[in-house]
Amino acid sequence: MSEALDDLLDLLDLERIEQDIFRGHSRPTIVPRVFGGQVAAQALVAAGRTVPDDRTAHSLHAYFLRMGDPGAPIVYTVDRIRDGRSFATRRVVAVQHGQPIFHLSASFQVHEEGLDHQASMPEAPDPETLPTAAERLPEYAGNTLHPEIVRRMLEARAAVDIRYVGRPPYASIGERREPHSQVWFRTNGKLADDPLLHVCLATYVSDMTLLDSVLLAHGRGGWAVGDVVGASLDHAMWFHRPFRADEWLLYDQESPSAHGGRGLGQARIYTQDGRLAISVIQEGVVRVPRD
Repeated sequence: MSEALDDLLDLLDLERIEQDIFRGHSRPTIVPRVFGGQVAAQALVAAGRTVPDDRTAHSLHAYFLRMGDPGAPIVYTVDRIRDGRSFATRRVVAVQHGQPIFHLSASFQVHEEGLDHQASMPEAPDPETLPTAAERLPEYAGNTLHPEIVRRMLEARAAVDIRYVGRPPYASIGERREPHSQVWFRTNGKLADDPLLHVCLATYVSDMTLLDSVLLAHGRGGWAVGDVVGASLDHAMWFHRPFRADEWLLYDQESPSAHGGRGLGQARIYTQDGRLAISVIQEGVVRVPRD
């Protein structure tokens, strides 16, 4: 396991301070606020720790309410909304400085057999043939990206190996492309077999690149080059089939709409052998800075 991944796992290992109250901390981020994927993953950890072991997460729905302060702890309060025979529902509120910054509802289900079909996996190159972030990002240092931004991006992604299929937004400035983006990802090291851990790590990564397709449609490079101001507004995920976050997952993303200072991203995440593991939808603020 890489040191960066070990640090990320420590970040997700929340401190229990009461029966259904947990405390988490943040790691340095590229921007001066708590990374949305972090608070979503931590909230799901808090919810999962109040659910019987025979139930696994099958969906989450969340709203980002306020910008999080990376220098202050985050307190997660869990409400046990319902424990049925098959499903358990939890509501989590994340609080900083006396105000809610994030709200999550999550549902957990006992495993059962049922009808089974899925959308086919799209074509994508073998992830091992694609450049790593450490190989790709330095190419843009001092060109489209400030060297300090490159350093911080590499640091933020050190725990997870993320490989773009095609050029990322910061490499396509001024070029309008199809609103579609693909990345392969997996953790930089093996994980324990705990299903909640794999789901929470996929939740963490899911907020990293989902709105890239919005940027590609308009030839924008994003926050990294300063031609767009963005932030996550809401986030929803459905976990369809078992998967491991330490094995390659294809994140196939597209944007059907951008309007009114907001952009919508939707995606499917597949295992390398073609199983549809997760569906994701997110809307975010996507604003062009005024002069």
